[in-house]
Amino acid sequence: MAITLLSSPLQGFTDFRFRNAFHHFFGGIDTFYAPYIRLDGKMVIKSSYQRDLNPENNATLEVIPQVMTNDADEFLFVVKYIQELGYKELNWNLGCPYPMVTKQGMGSGLICNPEKINHILERAHNETDVVVSMKMRMGYENPEEILDVFPILDNYPLKNIAIHARIGKQLYKGGVNLEAFQKCVESTKHKLYYNGDITSVTKFQEMQERFPSINHFMIGRGLIADPFLPSMIKNNTTEYPQNRWQIFSEFHDTIYQQYDAALSGPTPIKMKMLGFWEYFSQSFSNPQKTYKKIKKAGNKKAYLQAVAEILNSERTIRS
Repeated sequence: MAITLLSSPLQGFTDFRFRNAFHHFFGGIDTFYAPYIRLDGKMVIKSSYQRDLNPENNATLEVIPQVMTNDADEFLFVVKYIQELGYKELNWNLGCPYPMVTKQGMGSGLICNPEKINHILERAHNETDVVVSMKMRMGYENPEEILDVFPILDNYPLKNIAIHARIGKQLYKGGVNLEAFQKCVESTKHKLYYNGDITSVTKFQEMQERFPSINHFMIGRGLIADPFLPSMIKNNTTEYPQNRWQIFSEFHDTIYQQYDAALSGPTPIKMKMLGFWEYFSQSFSNPQKTYKKIKKAGNKKAYLQAVAEILNSERTIRS
């Protein structure tokens, strides 16, 4: 059974600059999900969302837009917007675990409200011809919540449901709940994608063995922590390419230059790259020391020097 790998959207990380550089240097991802569009009651698409979904900025990728809302009018407004750009599918985010989202009854905070989910899907399917797919957690408070939603979801021709095998309240803490995910597999007619804690080839193989009926796997944080992971999964190998650090270095320089040009001033680029290094550092010999070194770099020159030293040190250790 051929495996399809998807990139889970991470707000603040997986925008078009990252996606294009990732695709160019590493490959392995079949479909990228764009970070969610959120309207907050204003029927206006922010310029950052516009840039991110501009077809010219995604010319070599398969990208699926995503929306975060609990309002049918907002949902339909975003459908119209993405269809005008030529997109045929809209992914609905019922997975975001962050309290600022869930307290407003969105993301995983909406899973406990089957009536509202039904109302939005009903309007989307009656008033548009968009293909709808879902990104969900198993609930916010407990993993049974999703089971109450499946009978409603089964009434609609959804393309798929990608499930992160945690509840919202966990955020990213604690392990994934594979027993609860198995229950999901048994409780819906829809095609399910697995998401959660795919951080190594071995972990992926464990999930593949555990859920033989699943052939679509979504990788989120693991893909930033180790950008080689998707292509290694596809090639069924735990061996990194010989020029691993050279490839990573070119990838890093590409995104650094692009974000530096797009962001104004030294603080935003520093914060941006610090966010990435929180993940990147996990693939280095000494994650804590690596991250600390990046954090200490006070200006552009010091930052680039720190990156060069870190990469040279890895080449020495692993050569």
